[in-house]
Amino acid sequence: MYLTLMGTVVIAGIIGYGSEKTGFTHNGYVQSVIICVGGAFLFYFIRLMFGIGFAAPGWNAIVSSIGALLIVPFHWRK
Repeated sequence: MYLTLMGTVVIAGIIGYGSEKTGFTHNGYVQSVIICVGGAFLFYFIRLMFGIGFAAPGWNAIVSSIGALLIVPFHWRK
């Protein structure tokens, strides 16, 4: 369980960095990584509590990170 949590954080950080590097988002490197890690934590704990998600934890981290990047910045933009 602990290794899954650490792997989720690493994958989310890579997704956040990669999204800034490729120009997918324009939030800043630190902000994108924080958004991705937060979304991945949320989805990880939902997976633990309710069992909702994909079979592989890596896919959960990737989908939740991309979803958080899409939802959070658009919600606060005017």
